[in-house]
Amino acid sequence: MHDFDPGYAHEPYATLVRSHPGPEVYPPADFRVEWGPVFHRGRLDGSARILVIGQDPAAHEAVTRRILVGAAGRRVQGFLVKLGIDTGYVMVNTFLYSVYGQSGGTAHAHDPAIADYRHAWLDALMEHNPVEAVIAFGGLADTAFRTWQATPTGRRYRGAYQHMLHPTYPESASSSGSTPLATAMAKLLADWNTALEALHGAIVRPDHARPLAPYGSTGFTPADLAAIPEADLPAGLPAWMRSAEPWARREGVTAGEKRATIVVEVPESLRPF
Repeated sequence: MHDFDPGYAHEPYATLVRSHPGPEVYPPADFRVEWGPVFHRGRLDGSARILVIGQDPAAHEAVTRRILVGAAGRRVQGFLVKLGIDTGYVMVNTFLYSVYGQSGGTAHAHDPAIADYRHAWLDALMEHNPVEAVIAFGGLADTAFRTWQATPTGRRYRGAYQHMLHPTYPESASSSGSTPLATAMAKLLADWNTALEALHGAIVRPDHARPLAPYGSTGFTPADLAAIPEADLPAGLPAWMRSAEPWARREGVTAGEKRATIVVEVPESLRPF
């Protein structure tokens, strides 16, 4: 038997998906609108205890149509498992579309039309789920939550909240060469340990009660990561799309070619031939 995410057939999510904004709200100069919107990952059945806010979909997400499924997703999944949350979560992004360019996301962090649609999702998720904690990964996600918190629905939220470093912070911070990868990784793990301690006691009804198991200081261990559940993805996607190995990348000689091209390749170690 293979479980799968049934999608957006039920309200209020069906209407939210039908009414999603396009290039009229998300400027193509700053967002890869040609790859379409990616809405969520996790439970839409009223069982979510934790709401996760990410940033924007990357190449893996554009293919699977669900957010946080690559290396970042496995790190986030592992964090939720440490909190005792195996299935009781729902995730949305700050932006529906992949950000194009270094400043694209920051330039539109406060766009009213983008925020209004995101608020509609957050309102719906809060109304239909017993959310006990919200986690925002990255500065843009923190801005998204705090903007929503200033709305009438947001002001009624009384659960826990943690703003955490984005799961790929070590790689992005060290990419310029100014910050050593080890330094950036240690900073992220210390930040995640602080959040873990704050949230561990705030989840009243976890899926499974687990003792606090903090991260080390040098990097993620296999025990710190968790697989993306098959039930989180649309029906029929192959298992290797949930594997630990990267299988999607943007390629091209020019910026335009790279924007238009995602290469999908079965990981060599998982090929049955």
